[in-house]
Amino acid sequence: MGPALIAGSDASRANVELVEELHRRQREMYAGGSLEPVLELLHPEIVWHVPGHSPIAGDHRGPGAVLRYFTARRELAGATMRMHPGAVLADEQAVVQLVNGSAELNGKSVEWRTVGVYRIESGRIAEVWLVPLDLAQFDRLWTPSGNPASSS
Repeated sequence: MGPALIAGSDASRANVELVEELHRRQREMYAGGSLEPVLELLHPEIVWHVPGHSPIAGDHRGPGAVLRYFTARRELAGATMRMHPGAVLADEQAVVQLVNGSAELNGKSVEWRTVGVYRIESGRIAEVWLVPLDLAQFDRLWTPSGNPASSS
């Protein structure tokens, strides 16, 4: 059984399935797989917003910039990053999902909690806002010289 879902229409369910497929492909990519399958799901004008001041923070505009962001995360985590999707809310234009993460960063096993907001356009992921529930912790974890502290 998957995460709790609140989605009313066929379009909203299709959007949830798109985000589920994105997460499946990201899981393979973050474990060392190809970047191309993830790219196929992204709108040509994709923007991926990551708050904070860590090396992965910024507004990553366009498929090339988003793939560089994914690659940086994969390299920082040594292909150990895992996403753990949770409850989801969706409509015809967007999906909002709780997603916990875990990885080996800076030599330590760490965990963090986020909310992902995904704007869907023409059946592809057009814009994403990553919202860490503890931004200061998220910045520490994703900064190589940081002092990570695990939380659940």
